[in-house]
Amino acid sequence: MTVLQGLEPILRVRDWRMTTAELLYHLPDHPHVLQTYIWQKVDHAPDFPELNRFLEFWKREIEGPLHSVRVACTALTRPAELRYANGVLTLH
Repeated sequence: MTVLQGLEPILRVRDWRMTTAELLYHLPDHPHVLQTYIWQKVDHAPDFPELNRFLEFWKREIEGPLHSVRVACTALTRPAELRYANGVLTLH
């Protein structure tokens, strides 16, 4: 076991993910027109308390009613990826 393998559980923050939500909402003055809003924050998967808190705030405070919400998330840390170069290109 290498030193890095021993540190991985300490360095990795489990279940915390960079979460991105795309909100489609109706414009208050033109309800037939949809507008988009992108929200991004580090959140705890799979419950997403920060996202739920933001959506509750939106429903309570923002006049534009939500049409749909699309959510994507990715891990904050990943094992290192190593790729070898197949050649060298020199530019003058």
